Amino acid sequence: MAKKALSIRPRTATGADARNRPGRLGGGLRGAARSGVAGSIDWAATLRQGRPQRREQLVLRPRSQQAEELWLVLVDASASTRRHGALSLAKGVLAEVFDSAYRQRARLAVLQAGGRKAQWLWQGRKASAELHRWLHELGAGGGTPLLDALQQAGDWLLRRQRAKPHERQRLLILTDGRLRDLPALAPLPCPSLLLDTERAPIRLGRARKLAQALQADYQHIDDLAPGVSGHTWRTP
Repeated sequence: MAKKALSIRPRTATGADARNRPGRLGGGLRGAARSGVAGSIDWAATLRQGRPQRREQLVLRPRSQQAEELWLVLVDASASTRRHGALSLAKGVLAEVFDSAYRQRARLAVLQAGGRKAQWLWQGRKASAELHRWLHELGAGGGTPLLDALQQAGDWLLRRQRAKPHERQRLLILTDGRLRDLPALAPLPCPSLLLDTERAPIRLGRARKLAQALQADYQHIDDLAPGVSGHTWRTP
């Protein structure tokens, strides 16, 4: 099957919540590149000016002005996700997300919602083989502490935004949405995608309602084109 990417539309903020956008001026958020003492030496440009006699004559390569990315993945591992191959499909998605994060040098955070309470497995670190080992052993069981996980995720993202205001954050939620009650929920603090893993013959459709409450994009896992070993989570 042809590859199909999971994408998250960036939110357009207005008024006081609007963020600075890249400008064309040298002093803009992502304007002209500037040198820094930590930059590597551009020897070709340096030697074109003659043999350097002082440190000030070294030409340094511009440091990248591109903001770092953080991908937070929230995994519903409650007992209901074992049914009809949902967990197996979710693992395939997660494997590709981890590989994509490694290739794109994005930082990852992983929060598992299963059993009695949500548990952090990874917080703002680069992807590594350790994540794939966890994924291989991932099972499902117990209750659905999804609301606790969402609260923890939102609080953690807000704290991280204060510490790293220029970081680009994305949130991916994999859940079947099988909650007993759906209370009033605050919108998530970053662009988000909810991937619905409910695959029972009779579906309750609660994950779609949850996505609407969170103001998250929605996609069903069965709508991903089948036949590819993995799926790509692409952030704009």
